[in-house]
Amino acid sequence: MSEPEKLRVCALYPELMNIYADRGNLLMLRRRCQWRGIAFELTSAGIGEDIDPDGADIFYMGGGQDRDQELCAADLVEHKRESLRAAAARGAIVLGVCGGYQLLGHDYQLGARALPGVGLLDVRTVRSDGPRLTGNVAIEVDLPGAHARVLAGFENHGGRTHLGPQASPLGRVLRGHGNNGSDGYEGARQGSVIGTYLHGPLLPKNAWFADWLISSALGGAALEPLDDELEELAHATARAAAGL
Repeated sequence: MSEPEKLRVCALYPELMNIYADRGNLLMLRRRCQWRGIAFELTSAGIGEDIDPDGADIFYMGGGQDRDQELCAADLVEHKRESLRAAAARGAIVLGVCGGYQLLGHDYQLGARALPGVGLLDVRTVRSDGPRLTGNVAIEVDLPGAHARVLAGFENHGGRTHLGPQASPLGRVLRGHGNNGSDGYEGARQGSVIGTYLHGPLLPKNAWFADWLISSALGGAALEPLDDELEELAHATARAAAGL
């Protein structure tokens, strides 16, 4: 009898980058694996800790306050940038939410100073003097094997993110502000690297996307269906809150 598949997830700065209940995303991945008999391994890497580029199938970073984000930005460059680049080059998923999304880009401009990013997404973010982009949001995405699906969540960010030519939008805004409140797009995708402003947290409101991440991280493995009555209700509620 063959051993069950194992999903290995590495959470980056889970104590600092967790301002929007981002641990819920990790719990969602764990539970959906366990319910299918897929082994789940969660590791973490904090300030000053190196990471193994071959040590996880998904690298995940959530959102944080500016002062925490600044600490993480410096540490990413010193301890983790090259390893994350190597992980992405071999096809590991790198997922950043809100502040994590901003740090996956080239930089985050905060007035006269800029926080360096890891450059895995061809995006740049600038802190705006205008109002924060906040509220319920829904976007239409077109991912391999998951065509024309909706992600729903909540956004709350002062930064305006603009995509360069190498990055594709994660989705088209149906309701809400998205990356910058003007171009009609939300998030970014470049190879196996994904960034989004949707939180609240993201995955419990979008079980199909959690499954897409699991399947993709396991090489496109077919996943056993689950009884998703509650998950579908959570998704429908998030969509309704956004006005869909």
